[in-house]
Amino acid sequence: MPTALRICPLCEATCGLTLTLDGTRVTGARGDRDDVFSQGFICPKGASFGELDADPDRLRTPLVRGADGTLAEAGWEEAFDLIARRLPPLVERHGADAVGVVLGNPNVHTMAGALYPPVLLGALRTRGLFTASTLDQMPKHVSSGLMFGDPFAIPVPDLDRTAHLLVIGANPLESNGSLCTAPDFPGKLKALRKRGGTLTVVDPRRTRTARLADRHVAVRPGTDALLLAALVHVLYEEGLTDLGALAAHVQGVEEVEAAVRDFTPETVAGACDVDAGTIRALARELAAAPAAAVYGRVGGSTVAYGTLTNWLVDVLNVLTGNLDRPGGALFPLSATVPAPRPAGPGKGFALGRWTSRVSGHPEAKGELPMAALAEEIETPGEGRIRALVAIAANPVLSAPDGDRLDRALGALDFMVSVDPYLNETSRHADVILPPPPPAQSAHFDFAFNGFAVRNQVRYTPAPVPLEPGRMDECEIHARLILAATGMHGAAPHTVDDMVIARTLARAVTEPHSPAHGQDPQEYAARLTGRTGAERRLDLMLRLGPYGLTLDRLRAHPHGIDLGPLEPRVPQVLKTRSGRVELLPEPVAADLPRLREALSAPGDSLVLVGRRHLRSNNSWMHNVPTLNSGTNTCTLQVHPEDADRLGLTDGGTARVKAEGGELRVPVEVTDAVRPGVVSIPHGWGHDRPGTRMAVAAGRPGVNVNQLLDGSRLDPLSGTAVLNGFPVRVGPAS
Repeated sequence: MPTALRICPLCEATCGLTLTLDGTRVTGARGDRDDVFSQGFICPKGASFGELDADPDRLRTPLVRGADGTLAEAGWEEAFDLIARRLPPLVERHGADAVGVVLGNPNVHTMAGALYPPVLLGALRTRGLFTASTLDQMPKHVSSGLMFGDPFAIPVPDLDRTAHLLVIGANPLESNGSLCTAPDFPGKLKALRKRGGTLTVVDPRRTRTARLADRHVAVRPGTDALLLAALVHVLYEEGLTDLGALAAHVQGVEEVEAAVRDFTPETVAGACDVDAGTIRALARELAAAPAAAVYGRVGGSTVAYGTLTNWLVDVLNVLTGNLDRPGGALFPLSATVPAPRPAGPGKGFALGRWTSRVSGHPEAKGELPMAALAEEIETPGEGRIRALVAIAANPVLSAPDGDRLDRALGALDFMVSVDPYLNETSRHADVILPPPPPAQSAHFDFAFNGFAVRNQVRYTPAPVPLEPGRMDECEIHARLILAATGMHGAAPHTVDDMVIARTLARAVTEPHSPAHGQDPQEYAARLTGRTGAERRLDLMLRLGPYGLTLDRLRAHPHGIDLGPLEPRVPQVLKTRSGRVELLPEPVAADLPRLREALSAPGDSLVLVGRRHLRSNNSWMHNVPTLNSGTNTCTLQVHPEDADRLGLTDGGTARVKAEGGELRVPVEVTDAVRPGVVSIPHGWGHDRPGTRMAVAAGRPGVNVNQLLDGSRLDPLSGTAVLNGFPVRVGPAS
């Protein structure tokens, strides 16, 4: 049978796949052994590529809501005509902020999702942007923006060369890594151990990653920032700080020492439930390692002190001399970012340039908290969101208090959803625009190459042609932009032509640009590509730091290796000072809140989420081989707590918090520490009006319904989805 290459779009690892084809049908998927990055690694999600691609519940044509209120299949022209008739007049009557835009996690896994939403937002001029980032990674963007001046300047652990890896609130053996793009993360951790390195995992659960570790610290959920602050304290107290070559590029070292003075190991031990001796040992081991990296993810982000936790991760990397050095934490250099500017002061990063209308939440990176979306729709007054464009998003399951958001979406004047499924959120849309299956789409990782543990670049054209009646996802986005902004009659390539023209107009005037001083029209004429998206990719490659082209990339179907990560400070810095700002003012202002946690009484029982290797939030539960086996939605509870609470393995528990109540099957296990229960995120496929048969047959419960949306990290607006108190008892 013939084969074709395809980069896997199902998680952040971006593994290369070799697909087996029977005509236009994908009959199998295996790892591409010649892929320069993944070298043949594959996980169960990638192995299920063909099954996901052929899911019979995927929508094939648009759905449009008729006069009777029901959704029915329609042609593409009818769908875009309706958007053009309804959306622009609504904006004209009520203003740009009357339209909200919601972007979900799958956007960063497609070319269209990376290239076109920024154009849509620029055209609509709305401030009502809500994304999955405030349910996941925004604290890291905020801390990086404040420290380095760029919210996308996120250092990643140099997994292949480090001697000591300290992992906080991450489980990469299940997640395959996050904000750290690393195919075969399990193999890299095993290689670390094999070469004599040390793996330390801080997590309230004994995850697969924790079981592999040399040391597992079962911290009390939500106290990661206290633990890290104590590690920083020990570095200062015992004279273990050594910034190395970075010293000339850092300011605020003495200020941080004063800021953490109260967070001694003995002071934080009770709150963290980690003894002071262990805390001191962790700090000493980190400082003594020849090269070390601290890496934190979701468990340390979706908590009350998420931004402080992420800030302290990089404070530790700085103070031990491990930021921006081989074997430590380095800044990747993607092939499609603009060519680096000369080092020097930048514009910096600011929070709260505007606030949400109802509760006054400050924006972060141009976004408002997803937890505020429902109130922005429900609350009357000027600026109320009356229409919504949801792209690859299912916030009814992923955001706090899905029941309230469910009701709010039903009250909108108009809603458009770009989604392959009729799911818990898209069922409210007046128009659903379904992208084709991934085998019918080209792929390039604009986002994840910026977080990769090795610089590389890969592009895979669509393995099979579009089926009749399908529309390319990039064309869907382009036509949506035109319809939403009163340009419905224009050709789809108009959008890409405008972007290319604007980009070149800037590039030819910037001295550091490869296009500096050239004629924009002549430069544009050299671009290659069958589609507007490919031409934009070609332009970005040409203007990027490696001077590549799309033609060269096509000539290397397994990718081009661009080498290991290299030091990039001070060039990567965009702070106003031109230096790493170790104690940004917003962080200093939030530290008193962390000090209060030292004396706050601990909750008797708190809840955390968990990841499954066969799952990625809510969007893979309709694939039979992925929605099976150990991928179960249960309440994990420690045997001691089960005895105390009267719970039995296989029984049903009632779980309550401020947002609601759930009934969920019990799984008694010592994988969670006492005082902690766990329910995975992304389930709850039991609402009427959806078309996802497999997911509905094994729906699970929506853990986020336990929250009412009031718990947020104040700096990033990120919802507190982990470490919140719950009440648990037998369902009977």
